[in-house]
Amino acid sequence: MRRIVGLGLAAAVLAGVAGCGGSGSDGNEVTLWMFPVILDEAKGAEFWQQVEKDFEAANPGIDAKIELQPWEDRQEKITTALAAGTGFDVVVLGPDQIPQYVEQGTLAPVTDVVAPERDSFVPTALDALTVDGELYGVPFYHTSTLPVYNKELLDKAGVTDVPDTWDELKAAAPKLAAQNVATIQYAGDPKESLNLTYYPFLWQNGGQVFSADGKSVAFNDAKGVEALQFLMDLNQLGGLPQGAATQTSALEGSPMATGKAAMMPIVQSSQLDPLGAALGAENLVVGQPIMGEKRVSFGMPGAVALSQRSENSAAAKKLMAYLASPKVVGDLAKASGFMSPRTDVEADSADPNAKLFTEALPLLYGGDSHPKARQVMSVLSPQIQAALQGKKTAQQALDDAAAEADALLA
Repeated sequence: MRRIVGLGLAAAVLAGVAGCGGSGSDGNEVTLWMFPVILDEAKGAEFWQQVEKDFEAANPGIDAKIELQPWEDRQEKITTALAAGTGFDVVVLGPDQIPQYVEQGTLAPVTDVVAPERDSFVPTALDALTVDGELYGVPFYHTSTLPVYNKELLDKAGVTDVPDTWDELKAAAPKLAAQNVATIQYAGDPKESLNLTYYPFLWQNGGQVFSADGKSVAFNDAKGVEALQFLMDLNQLGGLPQGAATQTSALEGSPMATGKAAMMPIVQSSQLDPLGAALGAENLVVGQPIMGEKRVSFGMPGAVALSQRSENSAAAKKLMAYLASPKVVGDLAKASGFMSPRTDVEADSADPNAKLFTEALPLLYGGDSHPKARQVMSVLSPQIQAALQGKKTAQQALDDAAAEADALLA
């Protein structure tokens, strides 16, 4: 439980913050901002159109509008809309976003939505979405990330076993570099989420982003410095692709997809098919979370949250409950490749990799909870980039970021 201390086809349905108006005066119109949790744009549009139609059929008199939004500038748009009370009634959020909005008073609790079926949800998913004893998000999918290896590249370099510990990654780096292959793909562009880059290595080393009381950051302690130094050492060994400090997370044309990196440390199951198409499915091996001091990878529930200023909260809660129903959760898991946050919805038994991602749920961490989590990430990212570019030492980069971050927290 958390405590506060302190796309072509979709363009036709995209709406601006000021223009999409999620509040209807008659109380029967509900607007949901949905983001591309289904990678395929056409399939996503078709999926949510059907969900909208099915919900309205089951709830006569409620007009549901599921509006597809891009990931780009997501945080800024949501923050603006919540503050103004316009744009939507319901929105997709992650656990690291919720504390900020609860502190601002822009989200309404939704404990009652889940209460009738609380025992049917993964307990850690509900805990991640709880602030001061109240649930502020209803989970309807769960991300799960694992390392994926190009076994063909490992074999050519003489790396017989997939390297899944820090020591093994460093040992493999010179062998792979001799074949002009990077050990891991790393997306160091400051616009990328640290949940998918530096933070997993921090957690693997036993580190945390924030201090226990949440009044300062902790990423610049010995654990955090060691984690960043590990990435810098790997880079010196040729273990990161050239230009890793400015690399984005786009899969197309990436070092992994083009056979220039032997491993992606953070991969969602939905990315396996495009990787298999690029490299040959027979060459891909899904591993377990990387082992540092402990094994851990990133994964968290995706949830729908309710605007505090929604004029249609009763209808909105019906939509939220419908999205979290076994049928929609199960259909979405198949369409998106994400895991289910419900214990009564099983993974696709026909896909052996789906089972691996489901089994990894106990080893996943959704990130450190704090109302300023996203702001801290924004000041830390460019400092990590500077370290990877050789402009600062690991300690200097993290100390500089900490000074700025602690000023934010104060």
